[in-house]
Amino acid sequence: MIEEISIRDLGVIREANLDFGRGLTVLTGETGAGKTMVLTALGLLLGERADSSAVRQGQEQASVEGRWLLPSNASVLERVVDAGGLCEHGELLLNRSVSVEGRSRAAAGGRSVPAGLLAELAEHLVVIHGQSDQLRLRSSSAQRQALDIYAGEALAEAMGEFQAHHLAWRKATAELAEITAAQNNRVAELVELREAVEAIDEVLPVEGEEVALAEQAERLTHAEDIRLAVVAAHEALLTESFDSADAISRVGEARKFLEHVSSHDLQLEQQVTRLRQLGFELNDVAASLNGYLAGLDADSALSLESVQERRAKLGSLMRRFGPTLSDVLEHREQAGRRLAQLDNSEQTLDALTAVAAKEHARVLEYGETLSALRREAAASLSARITEELAGLAMGGASLVIDVSTTELSNTGFDQIAFLLRAYPGAEPRPVSKSASGGELSRIMLAIEVVLASSEQAPTFIFDEVDAGVGGAAAIEVGKRLKQLAKNAQVIVVTHLAQVAAFADHHLRVNKTVGEEFTVSDVSSLTIEQRVEELARMLSGLADSGAAQSHARELLQLGASA
Repeated sequence: MIEEISIRDLGVIREANLDFGRGLTVLTGETGAGKTMVLTALGLLLGERADSSAVRQGQEQASVEGRWLLPSNASVLERVVDAGGLCEHGELLLNRSVSVEGRSRAAAGGRSVPAGLLAELAEHLVVIHGQSDQLRLRSSSAQRQALDIYAGEALAEAMGEFQAHHLAWRKATAELAEITAAQNNRVAELVELREAVEAIDEVLPVEGEEVALAEQAERLTHAEDIRLAVVAAHEALLTESFDSADAISRVGEARKFLEHVSSHDLQLEQQVTRLRQLGFELNDVAASLNGYLAGLDADSALSLESVQERRAKLGSLMRRFGPTLSDVLEHREQAGRRLAQLDNSEQTLDALTAVAAKEHARVLEYGETLSALRREAAASLSARITEELAGLAMGGASLVIDVSTTELSNTGFDQIAFLLRAYPGAEPRPVSKSASGGELSRIMLAIEVVLASSEQAPTFIFDEVDAGVGGAAAIEVGKRLKQLAKNAQVIVVTHLAQVAAFADHHLRVNKTVGEEFTVSDVSSLTIEQRVEELARMLSGLADSGAAQSHARELLQLGASA
């Protein structure tokens, strides 16, 4: 709620401090005293357009400061902190100034902010009803929200279920749309991947196979030359012919010659050892050549044509998926994984289709529940508001809450419209288009009084909500403002004593006219001062005995309400 507002050099107000409390606060004063400037000051704090003409004559700038006390977890405080402001113990300070040159500055929580931020905060701080169409319920969405709050816990639970299923349905349909949109590309990709896998699997290449085949092809191409050379080398090392000396035999003979004399010279013993080792190595080489010849005979079973054919197949794969055989094998592995994913996407598509259908059915089910609860609440709320209007000098008028079907959204299928039937048999029309300024304020008062029992309302400010009424109707206005103030802070600018008598706090704008200046300030009235003020409002004579007697009677009535 608003704790206080300080005003300096705004219009006729040189300096004023307005202390507000809980309950109902009324603001009164003579015509032209400056009551409008109080609302202008509040408007500046709430982000309204700054007008340099409002700066008090002879001064450089006008300034306004407001202090609110809010719950420590209020979203408004979080928003201000996010903007760099400081809010301690639930206290929010807002500042606004405007210079004669038209420059405007705004601050929230001690930090400079755009005026637009103040306007954003205003929606959560204050609701103003006056001689304009500043309706809290001016939009269909706001009217739906008000009706939903009035409908209570049953609708809140149904809304929670509806929105959960609506979100799941939207998610499933979005995923389905994404998969379907990629369907053509997906089919082409499947064909390409399957062709690649089939081509590679038909050949079944092995890592390093292309190198081995190249070597084998080289051997087969020169097989006869290789055979002759290997046979000759083997014969030179080890021959079975009795009349031919081979290398192994000649090394053996050399070793034996030296062995006979090595005992006479130790240096020759070393040579004997080396010749013996050389003989072992020559035998190994001969054995290896013999094995090679056996392998060469085995290779000859494969034709050069078959090897070259195999190499051609591998070359084709490497040109398509290479450049190396390792790349071909890697491509096969990746293609296999991707095919598995795409095959699973078929199953995913079926599963998503089933989920979307199931969730849509639940959306329809809970949507119907929401509509039924809203129609029931609309009938009750419109009846209660119509009853309130009868006591506010609008007998014969009735409020109609129309619940019609519209496109599906995350709040259901319903569009809500608050309509006024000005008299029995008249065509219901939107409230803002079918009521005068004073009637509009009274209609909103009736709506707020009823809704106040269903929600924690913010601060309400009514500007001459009593316009066009008097007598008993004015007393009913006062009673309803008092009733609304039981659950919210209510500030009312009024010219009727019947309304002011119900206030918990009474502020008066005082105007002083001098030869060279006119200045106004604001004071909080005591009981006796209230009697005088009400007497002035009743008769124009603050010291009239009859008027003061009537004023005391009204104050007693207000105190007992």
